[in-house]
Amino acid sequence: MKKVLLLSFIVTSTALSAQINTKALKNKATQLQQVTKVTPALSEKEIIDGLKEALSKGSTKAGTLASAVGGFNGNSLIKIPFPEDAKKMETKLRAIGMGSQVDKFVTTLNEAAELASKEVGNIFLNAITNMTVKDGMNILKGADNAATEYLRSQSYQQLYDKFKPIVVKALQQVEITKHWNPLVTKYNSIPMVEKVNPDLEDYCTKKAIEGLMKLVAQEELKIRKDVNARTSDLLKKVFAEADKPR
Repeated sequence: MKKVLLLSFIVTSTALSAQINTKALKNKATQLQQVTKVTPALSEKEIIDGLKEALSKGSTKAGTLASAVGGFNGNSLIKIPFPEDAKKMETKLRAIGMGSQVDKFVTTLNEAAELASKEVGNIFLNAITNMTVKDGMNILKGADNAATEYLRSQSYQQLYDKFKPIVVKALQQVEITKHWNPLVTKYNSIPMVEKVNPDLEDYCTKKAIEGLMKLVAQEELKIRKDVNARTSDLLKKVFAEADKPR
């Protein structure tokens, strides 16, 4: 009788143990599924559309900031300085008491950039039409300014060609030659100096684009680092992918 009871106990214990182990395994499997569950892969269209939206948002904000009164003049990050290849000219002119005229020229140069920036929106947007899904994934997993750098590397000449006429018009509006020509004339009249006359249209165009790119990069960084800056479901979904460990 004792043997029968012992055998019954062993069988029952084994069965219960098996049930417990089976249940534990099922629980572990469920937990593992939950841990390893991933967001469905992004489609090519979602990646491209999401990055276009981010760049659209960034370039629109950049244009708004840059085109405001003092957008360039009041922002040390993007303020356009006296032309680099004429620095000797600036130094000489300031030394002979023409500092206020030099400052006025610099102010006017930046005002031209501010005027030109009012029309930059579509130029930036048209520059990303050839982005591939490979480009998109590299951007998502790249540096915090990867989208901005892609825009620069893939479309700089296009941006320059379309933006320069706008800058030229803006320079005419602020009468840049009225402030520049007296400086050149005075400097070139100084004995023994190497005469300079930089291409202001080219210089201002390049500096304006450079400034706008810096502002776009700032907006891109916000979207990458601040989930509250992701103002649409698409931005949230696409940049959630960028948040994953690399």
